[in-house]
Amino acid sequence: MQRSEPGRQPLASGSRIGGLAKFDAAALAQQFADWGFKSSHAARVLRAFYAGEDLATAPLRGLPKGLGEKLRAEFLSEEVALAARQVAEDGTTKLLLRLGDGRTVESVLMPDFRPDRAAGCLSSQVGCAMGCDFCATTKTGFERNLTAAEIVGQFITLRREARDAGRRLQTVVFMGMGEPLLNLDAVLTAVRRLADNTVGALGWRQITVSTVGIVPGMDALTATGLNLHLAVSLHAPDDATRAQLLPMGKRFLIADILAAADRFQARRGRPVTIQYCLLSGVNDSPAHARQLAALLGPRRMHVNLLRYNPTGLSLRGYNYKPSSDLAAEAFVAELREHKVVAHFRRSRGPDIAAACGQLRERTV
Repeated sequence: MQRSEPGRQPLASGSRIGGLAKFDAAALAQQFADWGFKSSHAARVLRAFYAGEDLATAPLRGLPKGLGEKLRAEFLSEEVALAARQVAEDGTTKLLLRLGDGRTVESVLMPDFRPDRAAGCLSSQVGCAMGCDFCATTKTGFERNLTAAEIVGQFITLRREARDAGRRLQTVVFMGMGEPLLNLDAVLTAVRRLADNTVGALGWRQITVSTVGIVPGMDALTATGLNLHLAVSLHAPDDATRAQLLPMGKRFLIADILAAADRFQARRGRPVTIQYCLLSGVNDSPAHARQLAALLGPRRMHVNLLRYNPTGLSLRGYNYKPSSDLAAEAFVAELREHKVVAHFRRSRGPDIAAACGQLRERTV
């Protein structure tokens, strides 16, 4: 049974030293030096902050006199504030987070099969401009990019949620609201802080960035050399079908997107994940599967099949339906018959609209 805060009422966020989300280790070290304190304290403070410790109510021991008070005076704020929490029947937790300008984004914490681990889903924009016809996020349109500090704030909030549930935030995916590669500078700044062993200490291999196929952004991500994962939302094996589902398909052809994925994979040496949402009567026929297999057969890529999570009437006025079990099983069997590695991704939290394609800016 779904559990939630009563009536999705706003939650008191408390007073935390959230302003530290704007700093990396070097910048905070310089700030400490400017205040007349040893810069060496910066790394310790940031490690505690990224671990989710509340430095406002439980300051670190061993800090020089006056530094804790200075931190509370300067940075007693939150980049994101917890406005509402919902918990699904499967244990998935969706958080509504309010930003400093009053706008909101949603983030999701998904329990792992292992009882001590969890995965987090982060947003990169308020709303989305991609117009994907089967996605709820696009219904609000695009409002603005998130800052790196706001992305970090999401991460720290999810890390606290995981800890409070007796779990450790093991991986994060940029698959929430927005197109990460259209906010690449902020996403990369946040990723570096999350992954770096001296700051967030999550690890590079624990981070996945997803895209609908923004080719220049994919190449820019490849050029960084960062040791993270890439997922590409393809959702169709031909350009005509894809353009109906994803308007961006009219700008970047499938051949160009897969070529960019090839370049990333060649640089990183790890498989790119191809995400494919099965929609009844739209992209789920055996012929579609054979087309997809022809595209991916020569490539060492993994296909992540998603069952459609209902989002109501689409922007184009279409009421999409998930593929039947029979059609879905026939689709994956066809892929495997052609030696394509494919599996279904379990839908998480659909009863609270927390599953893929269901996140949206909301009010409480």
